[in-house]
Amino acid sequence: MKCPFCGAENTRVIDSRPAEESNSIRRRRQCDVCRKRFTTYEKVETIPFIVIKKNNMREQYDRSKIEAGVVRSCHKRPIGVQQITRAVDEIETQIFNREEKEIPSHVIGELVMDKLKELDPVAYVRFASVYREFKDVPTFMNELKSLLEHEKSL
Repeated sequence: MKCPFCGAENTRVIDSRPAEESNSIRRRRQCDVCRKRFTTYEKVETIPFIVIKKNNMREQYDRSKIEAGVVRSCHKRPIGVQQITRAVDEIETQIFNREEKEIPSHVIGELVMDKLKELDPVAYVRFASVYREFKDVPTFMNELKSLLEHEKSL
């Protein structure tokens, strides 16, 4: 493992422990050259999923796309990085638990919206406005009304 600070290839593991509900391993490492410490995470490599896009094109599943959408939706909201990571982990777990090799992108979008609805209503509306491609104000208002009704029922 290369040191992210000086680029040296000699680093040693000084601590290992399970992370993220034992789905990965957190390792503290120290560079033998510059002596700085850094953290790495190891995850089990899974069989790649194929995402079926709206236009029926297929592409390999990419976690970073979900992360990017959630981060954009949560921009300038009181949501920490750990909350975002946990939410993306939970979404990904739901995807993997489906035990299907191909998954339509709209299913992933719905999972993200459900998680954002729990996390932060503003982030949810931001994501939904892009994901559902609201064409006019009435459509947007209907979604807001639905969200408000959901909030009242809780």
